[in-house]
Amino acid sequence: MSNNSIAQDFRFPSLLRFAFPTIIMMVFMSLYTIVDGIFISRFVGSNALSSVNIVYPFLSLVIACGVMLSTGGSALTAKRLGEGADREAKEIFSMLLLATFLLGVLLLLGGKLFLRPLILLLGSTDLLYQDCASYLEISLYFAPACVLQLFFQTFFVTAGQPGLGLALTAAGGIANMILDYIFMGPLGLGVSGAALATGLGQSVPAIAGLLYFTLVRKNLLYIVKPRFYPGALLKSVFNGSSEMVTNVSNAVVTYLFNLVMLRFLGEPGVAAITIVLYSQFLFNALYMGFSMGVSPVISYNYGRKNISLLRRVTKICFAFTIVSSALITATALAATPAIVGIFTPPQTETYAIAKTGFFIFSFNYMFAGLNIFSSALFTALNNGIISAVISFLRTFVFIAVSILLLPQLLGVTGVWLSVPAAEFATLFLSLYLVQKYRGRYFRTPA
Repeated sequence: MSNNSIAQDFRFPSLLRFAFPTIIMMVFMSLYTIVDGIFISRFVGSNALSSVNIVYPFLSLVIACGVMLSTGGSALTAKRLGEGADREAKEIFSMLLLATFLLGVLLLLGGKLFLRPLILLLGSTDLLYQDCASYLEISLYFAPACVLQLFFQTFFVTAGQPGLGLALTAAGGIANMILDYIFMGPLGLGVSGAALATGLGQSVPAIAGLLYFTLVRKNLLYIVKPRFYPGALLKSVFNGSSEMVTNVSNAVVTYLFNLVMLRFLGEPGVAAITIVLYSQFLFNALYMGFSMGVSPVISYNYGRKNISLLRRVTKICFAFTIVSSALITATALAATPAIVGIFTPPQTETYAIAKTGFFIFSFNYMFAGLNIFSSALFTALNNGIISAVISFLRTFVFIAVSILLLPQLLGVTGVWLSVPAAEFATLFLSLYLVQKYRGRYFRTPA
């Protein structure tokens, strides 16, 4: 067996062991946002929590750009490694690293230049504006670190070092938690402290990843002199567009949720939807972490044309996703009061709104895992078009239609049902497309 760990003859235990560090890594990533929300709500107040959610759509755009180049580039690089083109894989990796950093700098400069009109465009009220500006301005300074963190977390898996990626992400997450308490507690920096803590936490895996891939030369991937491959860059952008669509759509959907909740319930309603969406980050992180963890294995074996192992790994992934979806949904429904209570005291108006909403919203987890993995599967198979179709319809079209239609029919209950309805509709599309393309990717050549 090759010393490249993605070349193993995977069975269920070994595949789960390989993906497990990435699952935990994504959970820690989600904690950056969740811990901010908990400390902001507890130390600063629900209006400050609403302010963070108002500006989140732009920060989601930053994340989307990092995810696009990292996931699309990882699938292409892993395929090149599977084909034996090791030198080209390293050059593509180095080119994508430089492109990711430059993209982070452009987002920093653009956000700073249009800060005030951007915040007003996102729907800030006069009551929320100052906290919006404080949080977004500091977060922008760390945009390059944010995208580099995402890049290295993905490529640690491709390089066969998911455990190291987990350790660095955990270190960043722990640093974020500690600094959240220090900055918002004893130092009393408010939402500015939350943004600073998150940025510094993201900087830990960003800087460590840069050092690792520069200094450690014994692995499959390390930084070399970049060579410009325009086709590879476009392929990475195109192939990662589905994951970018997911995050851009999240930004638009969050914006729509904020507008609808401001109309129905005012600032407490925005705080309540923020709590529900924060919890969604955590639960979806499990699905996304698993999908990211197994994607390099799928890409590698697709490149090697090892169809029998490709079929086996895919079957294992679908079985795991179905079982875990049922468990996660049951956990979310049973733990609704406890989860909401972490963010806000039970006697508050925000708690009452969020408790009802979270229970209804949680039914989406039954379907979300299969949809997330189906999209990731096509990305791993280097079919960016189908992956983007699933992601775009799931995270934008179906949800946007639901948000705009269901509240008109059902009031606030329609807001909470928007995501479950969209995930349910997407499930039929995902299963249809997987079945349709089985022959292309999983049939042994004659």
